[in-house]
Amino acid sequence: MTDAKENPTGPRSAEETQDRDPELRRQWNELAARVREHREAYYNGEPRIPDADFDALFRQLQELEEQHPELAVPDSPTMEVGAPAPEESSFANVEHLVRMLSLDNVFSDDELAQWLERTPAEAYLAELKIDGVSIDLVYENGELVRAATRGDGSVGEDITVNARAIESIPQKLTGDAPALLEVRGEVFIRPEDFSKINAKRPEDKKFANPRNTAAGGLRQKKVADVKARKLRFIAHGIGAREGIELESQYDAYAHLAELGLPVSEYTQRLTDPAQVRETVRYWGQHRHDAVHEMDGVVIKVDSLAQQRGLGATSRAPRWAIAYKYPPEEVTTTLEDIQVSVGRTGRATPYAVLKPVFVSGSTVSMATLHNQSEVKRKGVRIGDTVVIRKAGEIIPEVLGPVVEKRDGTEREFVFPRECPSCATVLAPQKEGDADWRCPNTRSCPAQLSARLEYLAGRGAFDIEALGEKAARELTEKQVLIDEGGLFTLTEDDLLKTVIFTKKDKASDQRVLNASGEKLLTNLREAKHTDLWRVLVALSIRHVGPTAARALAARYGSMRALIDAPVEHLAATDGVGSTIAESFKNWFATDWHAGIVDAWAEAGVTMEDDVSDRLEQTLEGITVVVTGTLEGFTRDEAKEAILARGGKASGSVSKKTDYVVVGENAGSKEQKARDLGLKILNEAEFETLLAGGQV
Repeated sequence: MTDAKENPTGPRSAEETQDRDPELRRQWNELAARVREHREAYYNGEPRIPDADFDALFRQLQELEEQHPELAVPDSPTMEVGAPAPEESSFANVEHLVRMLSLDNVFSDDELAQWLERTPAEAYLAELKIDGVSIDLVYENGELVRAATRGDGSVGEDITVNARAIESIPQKLTGDAPALLEVRGEVFIRPEDFSKINAKRPEDKKFANPRNTAAGGLRQKKVADVKARKLRFIAHGIGAREGIELESQYDAYAHLAELGLPVSEYTQRLTDPAQVRETVRYWGQHRHDAVHEMDGVVIKVDSLAQQRGLGATSRAPRWAIAYKYPPEEVTTTLEDIQVSVGRTGRATPYAVLKPVFVSGSTVSMATLHNQSEVKRKGVRIGDTVVIRKAGEIIPEVLGPVVEKRDGTEREFVFPRECPSCATVLAPQKEGDADWRCPNTRSCPAQLSARLEYLAGRGAFDIEALGEKAARELTEKQVLIDEGGLFTLTEDDLLKTVIFTKKDKASDQRVLNASGEKLLTNLREAKHTDLWRVLVALSIRHVGPTAARALAARYGSMRALIDAPVEHLAATDGVGSTIAESFKNWFATDWHAGIVDAWAEAGVTMEDDVSDRLEQTLEGITVVVTGTLEGFTRDEAKEAILARGGKASGSVSKKTDYVVVGENAGSKEQKARDLGLKILNEAEFETLLAGGQV
């Protein structure tokens, strides 16, 4: 949330301002009321608009006060911190020993440069801005005696009992604890924990996001419910203190760590403003690499003496600033809801949006998952909706902004028939949330999606067969299923537009460069690994990992087809669900016909053991983190898998090696904490060659 600047003109009464310009005062009153309403909702864990929308609203109020200084009265929202505890709160109020302040924000490199220029320092700290909930802890002689929410900065809610349920908040400090220590920090939920929590909840009771869930977790009435939220804590500041001498913020964090308090592993001490700006740019490109959600970087003057000299405004320190990245949540208009059909027949509603810029790109579509999700979220066509885009993930509609409805919105009606082939849609089995088109072979949407999938890098890697080409081959009925793919001829492609051009001399259509390339790609794609062929078949649940395991164990398509389901299930990494799906797929005649047609066309149906790399990593689990010079992330994973190893995305006690490149994050620290073997890139290459280092 955006914080404000102090009033440059001194206090004035609301009555005095109103007498001068009633219309101006009316405009200010309206803006101030909206800011207070949304800020209170945010700090109490029930935001109604995205942060970006609040930031814009707040800035509008700031700009109005800058243009008309007489409006910046002492009770303006631009002078306040946080929000008072709700009147219906069951928690007692408690006063902080030292007032908790907020932060001013900047949103561009130029604004950050201006702040650095007017705030020179020998050293700065760059800290990730955790998207969580602020908390204040008080320790007396090393014992936790109180925990409170931020509240309005002066008074918060006493949540000591709930704070004691958070494992990362120590009940007793280690080492030489001071007589008094007030610690500020952030409570949050890791994205991976949030996914696990939501997976256990009914569709109509899933949480919206980790930040809101953490805020609600601190206010639970039962300790067991607090623990169920998997809350974590990181310290990022000190308030009142007795019996402790510190010279810098960096020293403070080191001392907090010695006392057993968790501090951020990402904090950097920088001596050059250029380094500060570069760090901000780096995290803008890696904002999803951290163990917690973050929406910016906080820059602080390191020297505590200089911090005291710079002081603070009515609600924000002058020695710190928060650089906020482009929003991942924004509002826009939901112009329509349409339904797409994927390669497995799943009918998925998606939102057609008024184009909006979010998280670095313009989006015009977002997923709505299934018809139950549309109902749960309560969105209507014509609504103003909140959308979220995290990294490269497809944007998602979070919900409507109900207060903006004007009565013209209409309910979405899920279609009874497939929008591609008009077959009646139905759940595959009782209780399924997803509805599917059962016309698996002939549905144009499904065939087109399967063609695009099998052409991907994880399967046949056919560069010339993209989404548009797959759609045209299907629509023009050049292909009736995948079986005819590898016997496509020039005459077949001449029926298309995308693979042809008009020959000026003969006035006839001839193959263009894309058509020639497709035929070349198809000839080359026949000679591949068996596991890639298995992936290309679009067998439900059989992805690259299971395909590799099956191909490695059986070596040929014939051996796989003949294997009993219980034998397939016993394959490491497969199990009964995948094994049954595999056998059921081959029980369909036209599925088996695809394999026969590919085999007749010369597609690999048996691995050539002579070309197989030595399985130097068989039984070994490797995690790669950070940036390597000689490998992309996918190349490193492929190198591990090709040698029989397991390429894991998370560090655990079962991990054998952790390969660490530049800008490695929390995985490196966790590996060190667990005492695991850590390799640099050169050692990784040695491991690949010999299976040990």
